Amino acid sequence: MTRARAMWSVTAAVVALAGATTGSAQRAAIGREVAIARHLADGDEFTLTLAALIGHGRVLFAANWTDQDGGGRPATKGTGDPLSRAAAPLTGARAFNRVSGPDANGCQGCHNRPNGLQAGAGDFVSNAFVLAQRFDYITFDRKDAQSGSGAVDEGQRAVSLATVGNPRSAPSLLGAGYLEMLARQMTEDLQRTRDGIAAGRSARLVSKGISFGTLSRDADGKWNTRAVQGLPAQSVAVTGAEGKPSLVIRPWHQSGSAVSLREFTNTAYNQHHGIQTAERFGTDADPDGDGVKNEMTRADVTAVTIFLAALPVPGRVIPNDVVVERAVLAGERAFDQVGCTRCHVAELPLERRGWMYSEPGPFNPAGNLRRGEARAVTLDLTDAALPSPRLTPSRENASVIRVPAYTDFKLHDITDPADRGAAEPLDMNQPPGSRAFLAGNRKFLTRRLWGAASHPAHFHHGLFTTLRQAVLAHAGEALAERQAFQRLAADQQDAVIEFLKSLQLLPPGTKARIVDEQYRPKPWPPATLPTY
Repeated sequence: MTRARAMWSVTAAVVALAGATTGSAQRAAIGREVAIARHLADGDEFTLTLAALIGHGRVLFAANWTDQDGGGRPATKGTGDPLSRAAAPLTGARAFNRVSGPDANGCQGCHNRPNGLQAGAGDFVSNAFVLAQRFDYITFDRKDAQSGSGAVDEGQRAVSLATVGNPRSAPSLLGAGYLEMLARQMTEDLQRTRDGIAAGRSARLVSKGISFGTLSRDADGKWNTRAVQGLPAQSVAVTGAEGKPSLVIRPWHQSGSAVSLREFTNTAYNQHHGIQTAERFGTDADPDGDGVKNEMTRADVTAVTIFLAALPVPGRVIPNDVVVERAVLAGERAFDQVGCTRCHVAELPLERRGWMYSEPGPFNPAGNLRRGEARAVTLDLTDAALPSPRLTPSRENASVIRVPAYTDFKLHDITDPADRGAAEPLDMNQPPGSRAFLAGNRKFLTRRLWGAASHPAHFHHGLFTTLRQAVLAHAGEALAERQAFQRLAADQQDAVIEFLKSLQLLPPGTKARIVDEQYRPKPWPPATLPTY
C-alpha cells in the first residue's frame, strides 16, 4: 500500500483514538445512538498524526447528528441567542425546521454533489435560508405577533418565504485551504498599506494585482473609507477614536461575511445541526438546554477545519475530441476577451510559502479560537500524501503557487437594478435588525468558477440550471461584460459555455488537475493549437 493510500484510509474505527475499549465501556455503549462515539480531547490535535486528525474531521463532516450527540437546540436560535418564546422549545415536532433550522442532519447532507462527493456542492433542494435562523421556528402564522418567533421580524413586519432569509445554494468547499491562505495574504498586504498611510495622505489598496480602491486619512488622522471598494461593511468599519479599518478579506459565505473556515464551522454546526461548539458557547456549558455539554470540542473543530483545508482542488475535464478541444480553447480566449476575467481573475499567486496552512488563523473574530490562545496546527498544502489533485510551485518558480480559482475576492453588485427579485431581502454584513440590514443586499463575492460545471444549481440563489442562464443574468457592474458576450457570434458564445463546462470537480483519487474524459492526464493547452 502506498504512503498516500495508507495515510487516507483512516476509518471511523481508527479514529476511536484511544486504543482498546474496555468491557465496561462497551457495555455502557449498548443501546446508545450517537454519530460520534468519542470526541477528541483538547490537546489531542497536537499529538495525533495528521492522518488521524484529518480522518476525524472527515468523520465529523459526514456525521448524522442525533439528539444524544447534542443535535438540536431546544432553547436557542441558530444565532445562539435564547428563543423569543422560551415556553415553546424546539423539541418534538418543532425540533427541525427546513427554513429557520436546525435544517440538516449533517454537513454532507447538503455538500454532496456530484456523485456523493464529500464537501462538494448541493442542488436546489439543499439551499439554506441564511439569516432565517434568527427566528425560533418559522411558521408564517400571522396570529403570532411575537417578534422573532414564527412570523414577525425585528421591524414588526410579517415575513414570507421570500423575505425571511436569503436563499443560498450550497457551494463546493474543494480547494478551501488555498483560498483561505490567499485571503490571509491579501489581508496582510492591505493592512501593510494601511499602516503606512500618514495623516492627510491616501494610498491605493492593491494586493496580487487586485485593486480595492483607495484608503485615506484626513488631516486630523481620521480614516476615510469612502473610496474603498469590494470589502464588506465589517472590514471597513472604524470604531473608537483610535480605531482603524481591519480591511480583512472574508472569503466565506457568498456575501463575503465569514473570515475563516473556523468561523464558518463554528457557526454552521449550530445553525444547521444544533451542535454547539465549546469554543463558541463555553466549555461545560449547555446554553441550548438539550442536556449535552461540549458537543464539539476545540480539538474537534480543529479537525474539521484541517479536513476542509486539506481538500483537493477542482480541475478541468477536456474530452479527446478535436471539435470540443477547439471550442474549449476558443471559449477560454473569448472569456478573457469580453472582459469576464476582470472579476473572474483566472489565477492568483500564493507567495511567501503561503501553502503552509496554520490553524487557528490570524484574523479570527471573537467567539472563535484565536492565534495565541492555543498552539498552532500546521498543514503543508503541497504534501503529496494529501488528497489529489494538489497545487504545487512550478519548476520555473519554486516560490509561487498559481491558484486558478477564477475570482478576485471582492464584492460586486451584478444584479439588475430594475429586477427587485435579484436582490436578497437582508444584508448579513449589517447589524441584525438595523435599517441597513432590512434594506437588503445586492453585493456578492465573485463566484469562484473552478468546479462550476459540477454545481447543479448556479448563482447565489441556485435558481439557474445552466451556466448560460448564469452568464445572461449578469448585470450591474458586469453589464458591459454580459453585453459583450451577447455580441459574440453564436458559435463563440457556445465556445465560452464549453470552456465553462470544462471546469469540474474531479472524482476522488484523480492525480492530474487537467484530464480527459477518462480522467487521464491531458496536456493543456495542446502543443499544436487547433484553430476554431
